[in-house]
Amino acid sequence: MFLTITTTGTPARPATDLGYLLHKHPDRAQAFSTSFGTAHVLYPEAEEQRCTAALLLEVDAVALVRRGKGKGRGGAPDAALAQYVNDRPYAASSLLAVALGSVFSSALRGVCKARPERAAAPLPLRIEVPALPARGGPGLVHRLFEPLGWAVTAEPVPLDTGFPEWGDSRYVRLTLESGALTLAEALRHLYVLLPVLDDAKHYWVDADEVDKLLRAGEGWLPGHPEQKLITSRYLSRRWALTRAALERLELIRLAETDDSAVEEIDNAVAEEPETEGPETPGSAAEGPGAEGPGTGEPGAEERPVPLAVRRREAILGVLRESAAARVLDLGCGEGHLVRELLKEPRFTEIAGVDVSVRALTIASRRLGLDRMSERQAARVRLFQGSLVYTDPRLKGYDAAVLSEVIEHLDLPRLPALEYAVFDAARPRTVIVTTPNAEYNVRWETLPAGHVRHRDHRFEWSREEFRGWASAVAERHGYEVGFRPVGPDDPEVGPPTQMAVFTATTRTEQNTRTEQNSRTEQNSRTERTTRTEKEAKAA
Repeated sequence: MFLTITTTGTPARPATDLGYLLHKHPDRAQAFSTSFGTAHVLYPEAEEQRCTAALLLEVDAVALVRRGKGKGRGGAPDAALAQYVNDRPYAASSLLAVALGSVFSSALRGVCKARPERAAAPLPLRIEVPALPARGGPGLVHRLFEPLGWAVTAEPVPLDTGFPEWGDSRYVRLTLESGALTLAEALRHLYVLLPVLDDAKHYWVDADEVDKLLRAGEGWLPGHPEQKLITSRYLSRRWALTRAALERLELIRLAETDDSAVEEIDNAVAEEPETEGPETPGSAAEGPGAEGPGTGEPGAEERPVPLAVRRREAILGVLRESAAARVLDLGCGEGHLVRELLKEPRFTEIAGVDVSVRALTIASRRLGLDRMSERQAARVRLFQGSLVYTDPRLKGYDAAVLSEVIEHLDLPRLPALEYAVFDAARPRTVIVTTPNAEYNVRWETLPAGHVRHRDHRFEWSREEFRGWASAVAERHGYEVGFRPVGPDDPEVGPPTQMAVFTATTRTEQNTRTEQNSRTEQNSRTERTTRTEKEAKAA
């Protein structure tokens, strides 16, 4: 089995730099011993204009079967591998992926001291795999590779060219081409997706494989549309490992959504400087008119304030103005805002609500709830809940915050959220923040027409947001005002837009009247009942 990697170059950037990136000299053929055979690296062509590296794996079928038998019950290979005659010497599989990871380990990590600028830059790449098992057919091959930026050609291999009526085999001849990926990214894609397409592994899969998957999938697997299939197949459909991997991928997604750095599940909660995450293509302070706190040293470069921090500061300012004491953080994620609220004694009761149990677990750890004093812990509650359903636990609060939440809902579900928050829960103040779609043009790294985060169902312009907020206020008896968050660009506005809803005096009076009416009715009912009892007693 083998694969080839080809790139092209110019006199200024010769294609033979591929040898530096792979850490294998083009003028030498090299062999590397593995537990299942020998891996060879050679260069069929190595010119300034074009260079091709080939990884050829000679599989020792006898050694492979013996190795499987020697591992005992836990290490027994797939039944198909327990035979001396199989497709492993000829078709790409997990064997080739393991050899790729071993022989090109530095290239997988993107390490190249001799040519660091080449390792970090996209290359014109062409990868060919003559025989690749594809359980799912050419369609699955396209679904796996195309979202990663590859132009894919997957030609089915006929069972027998002499008998075309027999149809195609489960193998394809794969060609991948791209000019937008680094070599490290390309190798990581192959390392994960070759065994996924083969849907079999030649070795026992344990918890270490989860770490390998997440390392190789960094930067692309959390957002891949076939994430669940990739995870399940890579981990040999072992449910416990698949669930663990998906939970950790969910952590990565949550961290991106909350503009924070990704942390390992078992990390202790610690105060760390927060950075702007992938939800926004860069810090708002990178845009025109950005300002940030300086270092205090002459000539020192000012450090921009992340947009996530600016949002929380703006929200806290409104909450202070409203004199709110009991605050709801709806869609609290990992608890960043809850943590800031706890720092101020004026907020006597704080509730964080999220649909994700995993997010609430991380929030609890971030906040250190198990280490708080009893008095401090009594101020905060975290509970699971969906914002599109009414929930009696949300009633009675002075203020509710929906920070970067509404854009994660499908538009047809917004009326349900509107009723649950503004009608059923009905806090005196509601704060809503959401991205300003007009500001997206200020980030050069965000392609035209794209939203800031893959989970955003929509992003509104200022006019669209104001129209929605004004209609909500009108329907539910609130007044609404709008404030910018971040640098307010004279042409496209701020990166984040905020609406502050305040219950009107009329509505509050009506509510009090209704409550008084119910109280009076209850009193009359009690008096009538008491009179009837006295009459019967007489």
